[in-house]
Amino acid sequence: MLITRRSTLSLVGTALLGGPALAAQTSTPQAANPYGQRSIGSPTAPVVALEFFSLTCTHCAEFATVTMPQVKPNLVDTGKLEIIYHDFPLDQVALKAAKVARYLPAEQYYPFIEALFAAQYDWAFQSGEDYHASIYKYAALAGMDQATYETAWNDDKLAQFILNGEQEAQQMYEVKATPSFIINGVMHVGGAEYDDFAAMVAAAAKG
Repeated sequence: MLITRRSTLSLVGTALLGGPALAAQTSTPQAANPYGQRSIGSPTAPVVALEFFSLTCTHCAEFATVTMPQVKPNLVDTGKLEIIYHDFPLDQVALKAAKVARYLPAEQYYPFIEALFAAQYDWAFQSGEDYHASIYKYAALAGMDQATYETAWNDDKLAQFILNGEQEAQQMYEVKATPSFIINGVMHVGGAEYDDFAAMVAAAAKG
């Protein structure tokens, strides 16, 4: 099937607006704290995975679209796993998208980045892409108004915060590639199929 920009936006819009956190949203105010932790899962989960990712990383997109649809219901929603997201932008486009994501309310963060990953080719890799316009289409589907979007896009302080976090990940954890996961303190580099990722989580739970 030929996937066009219009059909992709339609599919992603349905996913974004169909979720319980987004269904009642018609406009989105600036996030109260774009510097706060972005995570899914219970903070009391026995296993914690730090995920270092870039929104323009194709391997990250594969993990998000192939593995996460099983990880979330089987491991996250059941209270076995908490995933804490760490921006590790590989380029300026990823940095801009990361800033926009952080300006959404925290509960809308995960649906938004999953939508961007699902449509990554559409907004990130088209020849002659107007990144400002293409990313806004997805932010608008998530309920973000134009003024908030412009503020996020131009927030240099937030950009520096993200880049400082990236440098810290390189220095403290020796993160060199995306995606990388630190699961209960153990580094795993690269994406994984569900069975392999579940095995990592099970091993971490056993200590």
